[in-house]
Amino acid sequence: MSGRMRLPHGGQIDHEKPLSFTFNGKTYTGLAGDTLASALLANGVHLVGRSFKYHRPRGIVTAGPEEPNALVQVGEDPRTDPNMKATQLELVEGLSARSQNAWPSVEFDIGAVNTLAARAIPAGFYYKTFMWPASAWKTYEHVIRRAAGLGTSPQQRDPDRYDKTYAHCDVLVVGAGPAGLAAALAAGRSGARVVLVEQDHLLGGALLNAGEEMIDGVPALDWVRSAETELAQMPNLRVLRRTVAYGAFDHGFYGLMENVTDHLAEAPDHLPRHRLWKLRAAKAVFCCGAIERPLVFADNDRPGVMTASSVQSYINRYALKPGKRAVVFTNNDSGYGAALDMTAAGIEVAAVIDLRAAPGGPLTERAEAAGLRILADHAIIGTAGKKRVTKVRVAELSAEGDAVVGTAEEIDCDLVAVSGGWNPTVHLFCHAKGSLEWDEDHACFVPGKAMQAGQQVAGSANGVFGLATCLAEGAETGAAAAAEAGFEPGAAVTAESDDRDFLPGRWMWLVPSDKPLGQKAKHFVDQQNDVTAADLKLALREGYVSIEHVKRYTTTGMATDQGKLGNVNAIGIVAEAFGRPLPEVGVTTFRPPFTPVSFGIFAGRDVDDLLDPLRRTPMHAWHERNGALFEDVGQWRRPWYYPQFGEDMHQAVNREVKAVRESLGVLDASTLGKIDIQGPDAAEFLNRVYTNAWKKLDIGKARYGLMLGEDGMVMDDGVTTRLGENHFLMTTTTGNAAPVLAHLEDYLQTEWPDLQVYLTSVTEQFATITLSGPNARTLMAELSDAELSPNALPHMGYTAAKVAGVPARIFRISFTGELSYEINVPASFGMAVWQTVMTAGERYGITPYGTEAMHVLRAEKGYIIVGQETDGSVTPLDLDMGWAVSKTKDFIGKRSLTRADMQKPDRKQLVGILTQDPKEVLPEGAQLVEGVLPQPPMPMLGHVTSSYYSPNCGRSIAMALIKGGLARKGETLYAPLEGGKTVACVVSESPVFFDPEGKRLNG
Repeated sequence: MSGRMRLPHGGQIDHEKPLSFTFNGKTYTGLAGDTLASALLANGVHLVGRSFKYHRPRGIVTAGPEEPNALVQVGEDPRTDPNMKATQLELVEGLSARSQNAWPSVEFDIGAVNTLAARAIPAGFYYKTFMWPASAWKTYEHVIRRAAGLGTSPQQRDPDRYDKTYAHCDVLVVGAGPAGLAAALAAGRSGARVVLVEQDHLLGGALLNAGEEMIDGVPALDWVRSAETELAQMPNLRVLRRTVAYGAFDHGFYGLMENVTDHLAEAPDHLPRHRLWKLRAAKAVFCCGAIERPLVFADNDRPGVMTASSVQSYINRYALKPGKRAVVFTNNDSGYGAALDMTAAGIEVAAVIDLRAAPGGPLTERAEAAGLRILADHAIIGTAGKKRVTKVRVAELSAEGDAVVGTAEEIDCDLVAVSGGWNPTVHLFCHAKGSLEWDEDHACFVPGKAMQAGQQVAGSANGVFGLATCLAEGAETGAAAAAEAGFEPGAAVTAESDDRDFLPGRWMWLVPSDKPLGQKAKHFVDQQNDVTAADLKLALREGYVSIEHVKRYTTTGMATDQGKLGNVNAIGIVAEAFGRPLPEVGVTTFRPPFTPVSFGIFAGRDVDDLLDPLRRTPMHAWHERNGALFEDVGQWRRPWYYPQFGEDMHQAVNREVKAVRESLGVLDASTLGKIDIQGPDAAEFLNRVYTNAWKKLDIGKARYGLMLGEDGMVMDDGVTTRLGENHFLMTTTTGNAAPVLAHLEDYLQTEWPDLQVYLTSVTEQFATITLSGPNARTLMAELSDAELSPNALPHMGYTAAKVAGVPARIFRISFTGELSYEINVPASFGMAVWQTVMTAGERYGITPYGTEAMHVLRAEKGYIIVGQETDGSVTPLDLDMGWAVSKTKDFIGKRSLTRADMQKPDRKQLVGILTQDPKEVLPEGAQLVEGVLPQPPMPMLGHVTSSYYSPNCGRSIAMALIKGGLARKGETLYAPLEGGKTVACVVSESPVFFDPEGKRLNG
């Protein structure tokens, strides 16, 4: 038996396939096709959790993603997930779930004592408490952190796998209810590529919950199966079940999360758990349906109080009785559908409580004909029951509807089906910045003007609630979307049905009671966050006017359901309190995701070794064979230094540095970022990007440039070479290659779309070999057919030639201050050319050097490294590089450089530093002061950015950013170090410590 409340037949479940599961440690039986919520209800379990703040007993309220209460912890560590909605959790064999936010158990929760202190902890109480005494905050924090949050995060590593994929389509249809199916059929018949997304595993939407709906003369579900069969036969159409469209973004981009294996008791190893779909759609049709709105009345949160449509869903789809004796509380015609379905299922309907003075509508007429007791112009003014509703109190409304009159009647019941109207599901439309309009007749927000072209809404999501109209509008919008995407219409989709709306209605945002608001009873608006109508009015008394501020003060609509049930009621209560029309109060902002999504889909397979890919140069194997030690630079493994037998790092680096200055060194510089820039506007583009002038750079010449952010701060530097009239090659720092490319593309696509410039990253397409030293030209002459004389190829010159028989680009560029050549060859030839260079260079004592020697060599010449001499707060002027900044042209960041603060003489400026003891090497990051005080704190002038021992200078050298540094040349400063040691140093006249005239560079 699958539960004492299960109906013997019917529904969309498999009565022949029982499934065993546990909830709060107790074993139950459900059926295939159940959700956890329906299986619990079938077993007579209504109490599933406790509320967040007051720890009041809470039960299942809905049957969909709008569920505020039935949040459960599923599984065991490491496969445990908190805050899973029982209403969406498909039942599988062996499922284990438990209640959250209750201790020691959901039946007996110590936290329920909060109810006694309810008046002391209203909305916003945390803004005014826990502030005194300040010394007690650590105690407060401990208690608050234990109380905060819902559920338990897994402590072990996630054992599951997640995937990402990309897809494109002509028409995206979200929602497979009647409108969505009609739209997909119409678009699919045109030949357009269509993706139909449905969060459920069954197609049909609201039709799955229907009892007697007919389409084209057949039961609605037969029509659904026929449509499903046709869709499955369309090669141009894909149906994604168990997939939620969680966000709509710019330019037709949509985020989808597909649940691949959670519905399987044993997931195959080759499948991921969830899959992220990054979908681009030319056109989109949102057929997301509508969510039934509850009524806000006294103690409306007891287990057993449910939305009327969810009661219908549990009866008609899941074949169960949510209760034995029910009361319906409604203000519109649709509530009577639940009354009729409950009667047909054998549930006693004690009464229909209708806020309307003159109930009307087709379902109301059927209920009257069936002899149901209808109490018109009445309201529920209270409920009773500890862990489940046992009775309601009903009273007549006053003429104005703002109070109750007469003697209240008590009606015994264990189920209350509530209907307060319907809210179109406009979330995706709003994600895409679509505007909303107020539908006065239906009392709901409906889609207005779409911000993005190609987005349409159909069916009840568009405020159309009759089935026939939903079908017609879905078909029309689907065909129109396909036509806009360039496809001829196919066979028309026609479907005949009744067109019943839920009008007339009497819209009442706050149902009166016989007790003052907030006293002895609570009118809950947001059940998940325990926000009441009294809390909303408190926020208004506190001076909050904007609905967004009211939302944040009270936290209404900020729980995992994002106010799907309560937001419109909250806005209505605020509007009535202000005495303003509801649309003037406005609506809160809907943000992605529509429903919670797993972190795993965003990580995908980009974890462990794939999180940060390890990049190696074409010559990496040679470096390994020759004993290089490596350091990580960005994602690259770069040779750090090459120790020979018995050498420590200091000795190895000194040897490499001396070799470059005395004869010949070779560096693997393949990791430098390389961006190919082409187009008729390439020179103009560079002129705007760099601080110096670029339009008149000759072909075959290179130039150093600084790149700034809009704030005027140095973001990168590098050398760019003009290869042709409209062709440049830009080099960037290793770690900034990707950010610089993104920066350039950002400006091309958003600021200067009129420029005809095309960027291509070619970092990995070329291997770069740098030869430096007095013998560099001699070796190059042996290996290359290029003319290498100083006149033919001067410093900052370029030529194309062959090196070791391989076509190459040769750049006369130096980062060492020595005669240097950067050789770019196709990456596949990198190893061969490198080995040839090493063999031919043996006669000159060629020495491979790593990044540490490179740093020493460049520091000897006073060359900066972006990210070491800069930190995001340094301008070219701070670096004493005003020579690289044009005074006549505009460039990114120029306006910021003109600000008064940028000209202050006491800004931190780059200077050279020499320790008084030439053997003392300052640690990088050491703070510099004018005078050492007996104990901290002491005023700090700046810090050391680079510091090395230079074997060529025979002493230590350093660079530092010092306040007003350029005016402090010759001054003695001090570096207080760990252990009480103080190092005296002098600000040098220049940061260029070796070959200040540059004779070696220009040799």
